[in-house]
Amino acid sequence: MSKVLVVDDDLGIQKQLKWCLTDFDVVYADDRASAINQLRRFEPAVVTLDLGLPPDPTNASEGLKTLEEILALSPHTKVIVVTGNNDKENALQAIDLGAYDFYQKPIDSDTMKILVSRALHVSSLESENRKLLQARPAMGRIVGTSESIQAVSRRAEKIAKTDISTLLLGESGTGKEVFARSIHEASPRADKAFVAINCASIPENLLESELFGYEKGAFTGANKTTLGKIETAQGGTLFLDEIGDMPIGLQAKMLRFLQERVIERVGGRSEIPVDIRVVCATHRNLQTMVAEETFREDLFYRVGEMVIEIPPLKERDKDVVLLAKTFLAQYAEDFNSKVKGFSDNAIQAMLEHHWPGNIRELQNKLKSAVILAEGTMIQASDLSLRVSGETAEQEVFNLRSVREEAESRAIRRAYNQVDGNISKTAELLGVTRPTLYSLIDKYSLEDLKTSA
Repeated sequence: MSKVLVVDDDLGIQKQLKWCLTDFDVVYADDRASAINQLRRFEPAVVTLDLGLPPDPTNASEGLKTLEEILALSPHTKVIVVTGNNDKENALQAIDLGAYDFYQKPIDSDTMKILVSRALHVSSLESENRKLLQARPAMGRIVGTSESIQAVSRRAEKIAKTDISTLLLGESGTGKEVFARSIHEASPRADKAFVAINCASIPENLLESELFGYEKGAFTGANKTTLGKIETAQGGTLFLDEIGDMPIGLQAKMLRFLQERVIERVGGRSEIPVDIRVVCATHRNLQTMVAEETFREDLFYRVGEMVIEIPPLKERDKDVVLLAKTFLAQYAEDFNSKVKGFSDNAIQAMLEHHWPGNIRELQNKLKSAVILAEGTMIQASDLSLRVSGETAEQEVFNLRSVREEAESRAIRRAYNQVDGNISKTAELLGVTRPTLYSLIDKYSLEDLKTSA
């Protein structure tokens, strides 16, 4: 149960708040010293603070000092200051000092409950965001808290400090290029170019010139001397994706480059020294290919001086949820969507899914879900996923979901019909303003909250 600290020297107010905040674990203080003691002891997420505290309850100075101390000790705490009826100046000063919100007496129990609930919700979201940031290993682009991805990240971080040739192994969509970029960005070459080329996406007859460049007149259409990817990466990192698809005839020239660190352009005769770091990746089993003589053994050992095996998403515990939340924030901004999070059934469905397409599959499903979702929460159906054991019959009997969807739609329609007037919206719906505020908070109707 969430901790809420009530700071007020009026026992009557304390009792009133005790009864209206029954859903929370409430602790009390009646002056600045006891407030700070309770803050240190219980670390509440939300504090309601009466500005009129002893020894000078008729003045706001003691309350403002208490506010400053609270935020100095616990800057993430949401403080709702409570002021006298016509004390707007001190309320605004409190906001300037960092208070989350203010409320003017007399206290209405329903409204205060909504304010505290909202503050706790915001605190929870901010805490989750901080955890997301802290969950990132030293390799900045890599997201995950599972033991498997943390171990791989630590290995990559150590490798990044050297120029050793690195081979990334993993299924398609596991994030091999993300790892390659992270290694580059954590290396002494970070201020130089990162150049990537996919060996499987370029026709065999063009791959050599793409990698090594070509001299003017080397072949029909070669109207000028052109640098290849290797020269373009001078001083930086060359990422050879899907090196297992490199033609066997080109592998010998790649081996010579890796051994001698010189290249010859197609149609050229001079050797060009190149100083780059090489990171390769493939989803293929290179050892099997060596046995089948479709990949050179000497090249295999040259590119794989250090090997990193990236685990598939299905082996990364609950990283799928962490990744989904990270991508959701990005896609919601990209598509200007009001989607804020995931329903319980969406999270359950993601945890149960085997993700054969790994992170790429997760990204694609999330993009579609952000575009297609009708509410502020993504459902399993938006992701085209189902929870195991879920049947059409069970869906029909999920009355709470049906009711919540209908109520949310009705609130929005009424709100739009009266041009965003909250009082008229409540009147049209036949509920009180506090009840409407509660429903707005319950259904995460963020745009209505702003107006409210």
